[in-house]
Amino acid sequence: MTGAQRPTLEAVARRAGVSRATVSRVVNGSTTVAEPIREAVRQAVAELGYVPNLAARTLVTQRTDSIALVMPEEATRVFSDDQVFPGIIRGAAQELEAADKQLVLMLAGSPAGHERVERYTTGRHVDGVLFASLHGADPLPAKLAALGIPVVCSGRPLDGADVPYIDVDQVGGVTRAVRHLIESGRRRIATIAGPQDMVAGIERLAGYRDTVAAAGLPEMVAVGDFTRESGAAAMRQLLAAHPDLDAVFAASDLMAHAALRTLREAGRRVPEDVAMIGFDDIETAAYTDPPLTTVRQPILELGRQGTRLLLRLAAGEPVEPALILPTELILRDSA
Repeated sequence: MTGAQRPTLEAVARRAGVSRATVSRVVNGSTTVAEPIREAVRQAVAELGYVPNLAARTLVTQRTDSIALVMPEEATRVFSDDQVFPGIIRGAAQELEAADKQLVLMLAGSPAGHERVERYTTGRHVDGVLFASLHGADPLPAKLAALGIPVVCSGRPLDGADVPYIDVDQVGGVTRAVRHLIESGRRRIATIAGPQDMVAGIERLAGYRDTVAAAGLPEMVAVGDFTRESGAAAMRQLLAAHPDLDAVFAASDLMAHAALRTLREAGRRVPEDVAMIGFDDIETAAYTDPPLTTVRQPILELGRQGTRLLLRLAAGEPVEPALILPTELILRDSA
């Protein structure tokens, strides 16, 4: 259909038997029009194939019907075999599709990317911002919230900003995992911790430390960055420093996968010599050799519930300051 043939607001008004102003109010989401009239306008819009002018609608409603999902990560990390990021994206997209809104995915893994996100979001091109994978005390969530932009963080903001956030029970999940190792008779329990500029890495290490301390056991810590490569390097470091270790809690399944291979290369049997537990319960955890015991976090729900929280905030509804989702220990052959 050419531009000249495109149905107009006037054509919709004639088909529905109402004024042009009434059609404009209906397509712009006004609730002041009676439901039978709104239904007549919606039917005329569908029959004619009328497409509202989104720019004009934004001016009238001050809404863009789009939400930004901001990930301060490089594209190679977001679209790697780490299923956490795709899971959050998928969950957010599902929730927005159900709400008839658009997802704007923005990566901020560099200073230039971070600046671009700030420019775009402060320019009010979206109705709200969901931050995932925050590193350090990033000031942007608090800055946007102070400007009146609805903001929700996936993970507790490390700068203590008064911004609603969603997370999983990190400490509780790790505590159950390490207690299981202790109850199984393990006494030299090491950890491959996650990055200490991310709340997930910080809280999973805290859960490990508190649990081994309560049992009177020594700490054995190596730090990775949630990647396979760092998991292998950390496992080699632990074996060199603590050759008598008999269990490992890895703060992500990807690090655990690589650690299993490193243990096998070092001649250690799992679980006979060294028990292994991961965190995330990504799909491949059930197919490692041996299948990986892990802490399941509801990755898809993080995206869905975080988006739902943001939509409520953007609609002016009261929201809880924090929403914590449960975790579950999944027992398999590695521990």
